[in-house]
Amino acid sequence: MNATYNPSDLSSAAEAAGFAGFDGFGPDDFDAMAVPGLQPRMAAIIERVRPKLHALGQALAPQLSRLCGEQMTAHVAKHARRSVNPPDDTWVAWSPSPRGYKAFPHFQIGLWSTHLFIQFAVIYECPAKSAFAERAEAELASIRSSVPAEYQWSKDHMQPEGTAHRDLSDEELSALFVRLRTVKAAELTCGLHIRRDDPLLSDGKALLAKAESVFETLLPLYKMARA
Repeated sequence: MNATYNPSDLSSAAEAAGFAGFDGFGPDDFDAMAVPGLQPRMAAIIERVRPKLHALGQALAPQLSRLCGEQMTAHVAKHARRSVNPPDDTWVAWSPSPRGYKAFPHFQIGLWSTHLFIQFAVIYECPAKSAFAERAEAELASIRSSVPAEYQWSKDHMQPEGTAHRDLSDEELSALFVRLRTVKAAELTCGLHIRRDDPLLSDGKALLAKAESVFETLLPLYKMARA
């Protein structure tokens, strides 16, 4: 391993990967998320994972722009504010702003050591989250029927676990939206979790196709948040 952690580093490998395509994720990528210590883990992320996130960002931005009807820009997590604790996950996010994603409803693909996630997210920095929550409460029946049973909802993007859509009652699903609307620091994600040992993850073309399918499924939530 020859990479070192610099918060502003995109690395020549990452830039090259943006043009070289995407060939999926393997065990080493997930193992990078469990390397002990901030500096060693960030070195592993920069060397192994970040180039693939850049490639994903470039590959999927045109498809997401087409789906969303607006220009979508990819943003790869830099974890620049960390000084002690290493990140437990890392990701690429797509938003309608070239300046960032946290203040907007957005899509993400990322890794924990245990699984990959493909999801829609509204986090606490997003000023539209209350309006989205109101619309979601009003459209509860359509959300109930359109979100696949195995998709995971989470009210904390810093935790790897979610709750499967099939396991939420209508009251519990509604409570997620009420919390998003009424709690200042509330946030909400919804999407597909794929175990690290799933063969799909090592097939770049198949994973890109799956990601586009998941984003299309989640598009009504994004449209609701952008209305």
